[in-house]
Amino acid sequence: MDHVVPSWVKGSPIFFITICTSPRGLNQLCHPEVSSVIFSAAGHYHTRLRWHVHVLLLMPDHLHALMAFPKVESMAQVIRSWKHYLAKHHPIERQRDYFDHRVRDHSNLQVKADYIRQNPVRAGLVAKPDDWSYVWAPDR
Repeated sequence: MDHVVPSWVKGSPIFFITICTSPRGLNQLCHPEVSSVIFSAAGHYHTRLRWHVHVLLLMPDHLHALMAFPKVESMAQVIRSWKHYLAKHHPIERQRDYFDHRVRDHSNLQVKADYIRQNPVRAGLVAKPDDWSYVWAPDR
């Protein structure tokens, strides 16, 4: 997959992103020291306008995010740079690529946000979404 936004898409579309660790099933992300590095880097990229995060949620072996990227840099470049930064500061074994899906409208954005927030509940890790501490959003 080339992860390129079609030229006819106006503005900065929001993407539903999934990045998986390797091997799957091993908890590499849901540890306080790891999550703090990931969330700090996400906040840094958000502040520096390399992306705009709506929500970023860690699961033991993958993460989900809703984010937009400026037109001056490709989504692939920004994510590659972030993954490289994280690899230097905390050795996380991850799959080489990632999955992205462009969110088409506001109602789909809410569906994806709900899906992300419910992920730890569906996995049986918590009873309700607010109980999950491995989530970051710029306004939290």
